[in-house]
Amino acid sequence: MYDYLGFLLFSFVITSLAIVPFINFLYSLNLKRRKQTTLDPLGKRTTVFDQFHNWKVGTPVGGGFLIIVIISLLYALLLPSLRRLGITFETAFDYHWESKVLFFTLLSFAAIGLYDDVLKSFHIKQRGFFGLRFRQKLFIQLAVGLVIGWLLYDKLGIDIIHFPLVNWTWSLGFGYVIVAAMIVVGFANAYNITDGLDGLSSGVLMVCLFAFWALSYSSLDPTLSIFISLWLGALLAFLYFNVYPARIWLGDVGALAFGATLAVIGLLLGKIVALMVIGGIFLLEAASSVLQLVSKRFWGRKLLPAAPIHLTLQKYGWEEPKIVFRAWLLAILLGIFGLWLAML
Repeated sequence: MYDYLGFLLFSFVITSLAIVPFINFLYSLNLKRRKQTTLDPLGKRTTVFDQFHNWKVGTPVGGGFLIIVIISLLYALLLPSLRRLGITFETAFDYHWESKVLFFTLLSFAAIGLYDDVLKSFHIKQRGFFGLRFRQKLFIQLAVGLVIGWLLYDKLGIDIIHFPLVNWTWSLGFGYVIVAAMIVVGFANAYNITDGLDGLSSGVLMVCLFAFWALSYSSLDPTLSIFISLWLGALLAFLYFNVYPARIWLGDVGALAFGATLAVIGLLLGKIVALMVIGGIFLLEAASSVLQLVSKRFWGRKLLPAAPIHLTLQKYGWEEPKIVFRAWLLAILLGIFGLWLAML
């Protein structure tokens, strides 16, 4: 375990040294949030968001890019170095393919998010959901998600869902590809929806990763443990600059990539039910937005004062840090409950 702690600290130090120059670099690129009217996927204005967040105009966007680059470089350098030192490890999966699935997920969803970040920041082809249309974005995500599901099924041999408490295991066969794709895409968008307050999504993700770090260690999956260690170290350094008032945001490049990769970690560990519990904050945020859209589309009225639910809390007068810190506390409780379920 102390090796993984060392990897975490090393990643933290590297990110801490890089993040301030990176923030200045984003300013030089003018890659920052601009004043704009926020629209939901139905093309309707989200006035509550504008009311509470337009003062954040000018904050650099793209912190997720730095985290992804650091994780990728450190991981690519670390494993060959360990092998040269004669340090080997065994995993339940072929670690080459396990690593490929992790990084394909991380980088492919990052590419989708980066494209949209650039369009939003520079007002290129501004459309309904800013850059890409919502349906276009969803179609691309589903295509990538199906590739990820196929890799999990074909290359790693994963095709089951286990339900704790009732101790029921269901083999899906090739249907697992579709289920996995839906879970990956669902978490990618749920994370993106949650990433609306300073420190909210990053702090909740930190709690989720600590929970899955413990599960990967208990499952004797060093490939995953090393990956999570590096991710946690970089995320902790980023979170220092992301808490209220944020000096940098993840952007879609980080939000989509992090949500999708978190889902893949749960799938690799075979803990889909635990994933739903540990990542419950993300699902709650996404569910509130979906219900709001359905209500407006079919009944012509709002179910909530604003969506996602953190905007409703702001509308009720909760201050932004209060919402974020309480979400972290709830995430800790869900993480503990999810760990308990996963270990049954």
